[in-house]
Amino acid sequence: MADESPLIRSLRAAVAAAPGDVPLRLHFAELLLSEGRNDEAVAEAAVALQHAPGDADARALMMRAMGMPPAAATAPAGGARPEPSGPAEPTGPGQSSGPGQSSAPGDEAEPADSSGSVEPPAFDWDAAEQQVQDVVGPRFLEDPQAAAGDGAAGDADAWDVDAPGAVRLADVGGMDEVKERLEAAFLAPMRNPELRRLYGKSLRGGLLLYGPPGCGKTFIARAVAGELGANFLTVSLSDVLDMWIGASEKNIHDIFETARRQAPCVVFLDELDALGAKRSRTHHSGLRNVVNQLLTELDGIASGAGNEGVFVLAATNVPWDVDIALRRPGRLDRTLLVLPPDATARESILRYHLRERPIEAVDLGKLVKATEDFSGADLAHVCESAAEAALLDSARSGSVRLITTKDLLGAAKQIKPSTEPWFAAARNVAMFANEGGLYDDLLAHLKRKRKL
Repeated sequence: MADESPLIRSLRAAVAAAPGDVPLRLHFAELLLSEGRNDEAVAEAAVALQHAPGDADARALMMRAMGMPPAAATAPAGGARPEPSGPAEPTGPGQSSGPGQSSAPGDEAEPADSSGSVEPPAFDWDAAEQQVQDVVGPRFLEDPQAAAGDGAAGDADAWDVDAPGAVRLADVGGMDEVKERLEAAFLAPMRNPELRRLYGKSLRGGLLLYGPPGCGKTFIARAVAGELGANFLTVSLSDVLDMWIGASEKNIHDIFETARRQAPCVVFLDELDALGAKRSRTHHSGLRNVVNQLLTELDGIASGAGNEGVFVLAATNVPWDVDIALRRPGRLDRTLLVLPPDATARESILRYHLRERPIEAVDLGKLVKATEDFSGADLAHVCESAAEAALLDSARSGSVRLITTKDLLGAAKQIKPSTEPWFAAARNVAMFANEGGLYDDLLAHLKRKRKL
């Protein structure tokens, strides 16, 4: 500052160079206090107390700077004034050097105990803390994990579980073959507890959905959860992998512990080929350990109660990259091929994506025929492209033009089905790597479509 004396500037520089020198900082604070800079003196005393929390001189200086009574300012940390070892020198006119006497004219004498020491008045530390809290921050930070509580239960409850949704299989347009397979292999035993008990069917299950990308595997999984009236927990690779050793395996365990507590619950393992890749092709030990932990949780070994009421659904585009141990009986032992939407499903999807767009006399029949083998994502892209074309014409002409069948058919002609590369790769697997009939349904579909 421009109005500072040379001595203050020198001491300020010295304190900045040696921040841990408590006596130097207190000397600087005394000089500030003598020049009437009480706020700065309080701040320096507070910093000194951070370095030496029990320093009586720092406390006394802070109290004097805050205008506290002298008796409280000279009291040691123990709360009682020490016994005088000899006569004290008077500190000003009218002040007495004897113990127990007033320190200024008109003051009442403080009571002395039998030993001659004087009890100081009680000091309000809470009030002092409020005065300096804006100057000095907290000395210790609270551990957020400790505040939330330790233990596996607290960590497992951190996973978001969706309540039973309103989506049912009836909301899935078309795809009757998929619905019938789901009903026969998965849903019927779960809906009939009497028959389940009669035939000794356990209330657990694992189902692997596979097929081209964008064909509604995730939507079908949510519909299954809705049919069962179960909670829904989605798990992807980013939810599991962690940089610390053992943390990824713990995440897998916590996910299944949450599902067991929230039973009935559907655990949906998205992109299973990433979570459960073949260990023979995995060079990183951490990823192999994740697969091992997933196998353990699917068996319910880690929990004494097992997986009763936990339904595991998984989805993948490349089932041939999934570790074979995940697909053995008792785990993800049922497999369902989810093909591109059929004609009825395509019509439903197109109606959904055109419902809020300005259309005119759209012939859905022609559009459905022109979009065979299109995935649901492809159909959404067709509607988006047609809307862009109509919007551009409207911007150029200055008048609004509605979306027509011509726009939609033109967009469908320009877009190639994204499922074609998948079928090209799946064809070789179905023909030459169909061990145990794992891909018989895929092989039958390729024969029907004459793609073999």
